[in-house]
Amino acid sequence: MLLPEPIQRVIEAFARLPGVGPKTASRLTFFLLRGDGALPDELSKALGALRSGTATCGQCFNITAAGEELCPICAHPEREKALLCVVEEPLDVLAIERTQGYRGLYHVLGGALSPIEGVGPEDLKIAELLQRLKTGQVQELIVATNPSMEGDATAMYLQQQIAPLSVRVTRLARGLPMGGDLEYADQSTLLRALAGRQNM
Repeated sequence: MLLPEPIQRVIEAFARLPGVGPKTASRLTFFLLRGDGALPDELSKALGALRSGTATCGQCFNITAAGEELCPICAHPEREKALLCVVEEPLDVLAIERTQGYRGLYHVLGGALSPIEGVGPEDLKIAELLQRLKTGQVQELIVATNPSMEGDATAMYLQQQIAPLSVRVTRLARGLPMGGDLEYADQSTLLRALAGRQNM
């Protein structure tokens, strides 16, 4: 069945989103087509304002509202300025903030080192991170890159670059998830959990 061009364009646009296949893209499109009359207009306006209404924080490179030099975290006077957490993407900031257990600042790299994909140190916000560290305000740097080959490579590169500076470098602990069973954990996770064991 041939679909009208507007429908086909929306399906193709949805299908380019991560985790959305052709069937899901079709379901979403037809839901918008026959659903609540206001929803497509609201979605269109929200998407239109997505780029124009957002900007990048001038200090940590997280996403902030357009026209704001600093994001709310960097601008907050009660955040611990001596503690800096390095993450790959803005979504990682949201994940850590949801824990409500971290009161320091952030630095968003904008990705991870990946020679296969052509992502080198110059493509990330590493130079800006080193500039922040050279001010002497940061005492501990928490490397919170993803537990992947790229994330580990990025963490090792950062550690090498930061070594000459008088900054304590720590890495997020890794191991077994809460509520998980040992029998379902993969070998790598179990090895990391054993290596990172703590006193009781």
